[in-house]
Amino acid sequence: MATNCSKCGPGYSSPLEAMKGPREELVYLPCIYRNTGIEAPDYLATVDVDPKSPQYSQVIHRLPMPNLKDELHHSGWNTCSSCFGDSTKSRTKLVLPALMSSRIYIVDVASEPRAPKLHKVVEPKDIYAKCDLGYLHTSHCLASGELMISSLGDPKGNAKGGFVLLDGETFEVKGNWEKPGAAAPMGYDFWYQPRHNVMISTEWAAPNVLRDGFNPADVEAGLYGTHLHVWDWQRHEIVQTLTLQDGLIPLEIRFLHNPDAAQGFVGCALSSNIHRFYKNEAGTWSVEKVIQVAPKKVKGWMLPEMPGLITDILVSLDDRFLYFSNWAQGDLRQYDISDPKRPRLTGQVFLGGSIVKGGPVQVLEDQELESQPEPLVVKGKHVAGGPQMIQLSLDGKRLYVTTSLYSAWDKQFYPDMIRGGSVMLQIDVDTVKGGLKLNPNFLVDFGKEPHGPALAHELRYPGGDCSSDIWI
Repeated sequence: MATNCSKCGPGYSSPLEAMKGPREELVYLPCIYRNTGIEAPDYLATVDVDPKSPQYSQVIHRLPMPNLKDELHHSGWNTCSSCFGDSTKSRTKLVLPALMSSRIYIVDVASEPRAPKLHKVVEPKDIYAKCDLGYLHTSHCLASGELMISSLGDPKGNAKGGFVLLDGETFEVKGNWEKPGAAAPMGYDFWYQPRHNVMISTEWAAPNVLRDGFNPADVEAGLYGTHLHVWDWQRHEIVQTLTLQDGLIPLEIRFLHNPDAAQGFVGCALSSNIHRFYKNEAGTWSVEKVIQVAPKKVKGWMLPEMPGLITDILVSLDDRFLYFSNWAQGDLRQYDISDPKRPRLTGQVFLGGSIVKGGPVQVLEDQELESQPEPLVVKGKHVAGGPQMIQLSLDGKRLYVTTSLYSAWDKQFYPDMIRGGSVMLQIDVDTVKGGLKLNPNFLVDFGKEPHGPALAHELRYPGGDCSSDIWI
């Protein structure tokens, strides 16, 4: 598992050691059928990403879940680099929380990495009864050997940002991570940094609000998130709530990987900006906007101004580059964050989106582009949708991209993607000068799946990556 240390646990001793790890050969990603009109279960796809393989850029295995309409979404591991010092631990199980059904699927990826198999199903009734939580999102492994999974709501679909604890060996539900009555008003993603005794969580919206699509009136009504919650890592309670003055729907959050770092970034989807959060001189936490994606005045879209719609962000393992996707406007960006207070744009590539030429949207005023981007065609496939989930190779030289956000929103924003399926693309990264370039020879077309077009989401490598592993 990428280390010669016979007495070491999973992952790597440090982020910089992880960068020396082997090149990725497999990618696991969930594929969704909810809201597509296809009555088939979601499944875990295994994709071959080894250029030397005859099956390069092909789905080589599909593991269907035993239920319909789960809405698989994000995934995590039974253990990761946070347990590097524990030689009794090994990374063998992929954890798949279901956003809508509230199930948790535990998948064995170690017995046969190219053909994962289902190990256990944690049913929602256990989570409802022991935690009073549901609608599960981010899964992180803890140094204690436990798993911690964030929630968007309570069992009835009201907003509730709590955390489910699972035993890392038996995967039994142990209860809540947070103190009784200490849940945040909303939930979504989280990241922890033990050396600063801190965890920070973000907000999307109540499951009942977002379940069937996006209604702009819900934003006006204050039903979408605008806060970061700062938790005491040892006491399991909120000690500070940061209001994002110009930040609507803070989704993915990333501390810098250096475990001594007391800062990081969060992507705010609807306001399309990146905020830096940091520990201030008083020892509390502050937040400031450091990147703003300009909206475009448009005709033929749901709103008169189209935001970038930042839906995923990543930080390279050396803490040098920040990457994010603008799902609506259609571009993927790279910023040099050597000075985290002043990120500098170093790479940009358009990969579809809502403003391509010949589409239903006409751009009336654009602060950035002189003309609308050309539609994206890769290996003969017309790419519907925009760049969404992203994953970076350990060495930072390759980005993998999928185009599905969440089935109900896919259906609303990109109906062509529901009909034709999502795609997985690969971008070559210049890590010296900065820069992004599409690899024209890589395409996974999920429009050609056996049960019909599917929606592929978050990407994971068997050995961990820059959004699954946390160093302590």
